[in-house]
Amino acid sequence: MISVQQAEDIIFSQIRNFGTEEIFYENATGRILAENILADRDLPPFDRPTVDGIAISFKSYERGIRDFTIKAVQAAGESPLSIDDENECIEIMTGGALHSSVDTVIRYEDILINNNVASIKIDIKKGQNIHLKGKDKKSGEILVKANQVITPSILGIAASVGKTFLTAKKLPRVAIISTGDEMIPPEDTPTPFQLRRSNGITIQSVLEKYKIDADWLHWNDDFELIKKELSQCIDSYDILLMSGGVSMGKFDYLPKACEELGIKKLFHKIKQRPGKPFWFGKSQNGKLVFAFPGNPVSVFMCLHRYFIPWLEKSLGIPENPQYAVLQNDIDFPFSLQYFAQVKLSMNPSGKLIAESVNTNGSGDFSHLAETDAFIELPLEKTMFKKGEVYKIWRYNF
Repeated sequence: MISVQQAEDIIFSQIRNFGTEEIFYENATGRILAENILADRDLPPFDRPTVDGIAISFKSYERGIRDFTIKAVQAAGESPLSIDDENECIEIMTGGALHSSVDTVIRYEDILINNNVASIKIDIKKGQNIHLKGKDKKSGEILVKANQVITPSILGIAASVGKTFLTAKKLPRVAIISTGDEMIPPEDTPTPFQLRRSNGITIQSVLEKYKIDADWLHWNDDFELIKKELSQCIDSYDILLMSGGVSMGKFDYLPKACEELGIKKLFHKIKQRPGKPFWFGKSQNGKLVFAFPGNPVSVFMCLHRYFIPWLEKSLGIPENPQYAVLQNDIDFPFSLQYFAQVKLSMNPSGKLIAESVNTNGSGDFSHLAETDAFIELPLEKTMFKKGEVYKIWRYNF
């Protein structure tokens, strides 16, 4: 049995690169950007007013001119209009392109217009209310860096520079597999000794954040069937996310089936609760098997503590570790790394605090909806005090 850190190190030694692909920007939300997005021209591409009003040459104002004849009205999107005389101005709307003959904009609120003459009522400064060409970015500069989740704001930037196709990280082909004769479809009515399958929808719901559309399978406790199906899945998928069949029971066939198929065990069992029987292995063709214990809380914890960090590393998403302050004491008198379910909140000082919830073991999934994260408590201690800070793994976000 290995430590949590050893398990993480082994899993992270199996980081994969699934390549890249071009995707249409309307389908890109939530995918991982694999290229820098560059400005295709200066931003803004021309000098433009930030307010509605009039545009003048500041030299005219310096000469004492305060009343300007409106030569023309210019809307955004039109070719820039020039003035021919120092007593003239252009009435211009926000976002319009300024001509080189004008260099200062005065908003409507600061002028009076009478008989097509605009009179300035305030003191002004040269260049006011103008967003200068290239002020934000120069042509060719990076607007969005690669290796981040494509958000609505990133899509808006992409559209603004004409990037309707984006290079994104390819996603792994994933199969979600549950095992056990006692497990029935969620829509069926169980006998007193059966359970509805819930791990599949739980895992798929988490994967949806990463736009992974996994296939769902269920295998009964039949060794030959498991071995046959496992062999086919190893050829068809990059990742198998399995639940059940990895403990010490007589019908926990998965470790033996993997061994006979040449799937190398990289570890089996971690010094942790929940999720101690977690099995992890690699096939001869490099496919990975994450085999979690079948209890729902064990699946949930192992998924967020091990698989999701592995997935994010494989996709190039930067790490973003989070920590919280314990709100109450916890006593855990076992030599295991304990992942306690906690509710998260922000205190008046702006600190993230975690309040633990009493549960009834890894089969008790009833508290997952009212909690937000697992807090990771090191196995070197048995008493954890209010005010101490520990790492958390969010799941309801």
